[in-house]
Amino acid sequence: MLVELQEEYLKQLTSLYWQNGYNPDSALLERLAYFAELVTEKNEAINLVSRKDVDSIIENHIFISAYITKYIPERCTRFLDIGTGGGFPGIPVAIMRPDLKGVLVDSTTKKIESVLDFVNKLKLSNVVVENDRVENPEFTVNYKDYFDLIVTRATAPLIILIKYALPLIKEKAYMLAMKGGDLQDEFAKAEMKFKPYIKKSTIFELNYKPTNMRNEKGKKLVLLELNK
Repeated sequence: MLVELQEEYLKQLTSLYWQNGYNPDSALLERLAYFAELVTEKNEAINLVSRKDVDSIIENHIFISAYITKYIPERCTRFLDIGTGGGFPGIPVAIMRPDLKGVLVDSTTKKIESVLDFVNKLKLSNVVVENDRVENPEFTVNYKDYFDLIVTRATAPLIILIKYALPLIKEKAYMLAMKGGDLQDEFAKAEMKFKPYIKKSTIFELNYKPTNMRNEKGKKLVLLELNK
């Protein structure tokens, strides 16, 4: 059953990438499919993704988390996934970009234990897993001025994410935040508070074939270039 499930996930991933003009190494897609299987299996005991969303795990979680790697700026080396939950987007990012070193952090112990299990089973040597809050003083001290890339998926408003990120980033860094809905007010508040630190901001519409060609699902990616 699990082998069949993994094969189905691999088929879905391959189709999505092919339809959108990408042809990643098959070994990467196989690891993504295996990750999807692990999350689906664990989700029966722990709510890592919405129960009603499990049937769409490839499109709504795995693919879109891996898809954002094409927006990662050059010269990034170390990333932080704030509020990784079940490992999104951090694990797909780590799979697609094995050259990056990552830290996946979440304050919910059951979720982070699951993420650690996934990382071990996937043999991801380029990430570490932390059961913590990024704003905690000890975490801030341990990772001060460490990251040049922050990734996150709908964990907090931009104004909070920037506040958390500033002590942890190098002199120049980037933030990739997956968001939905109208971001105008959220952007305005963040820019009012942190305008001296935001060198550049871009919002990408995460449209893709075949089911979100005009971004009917409202998936957006906020890219911020931050200078301390």
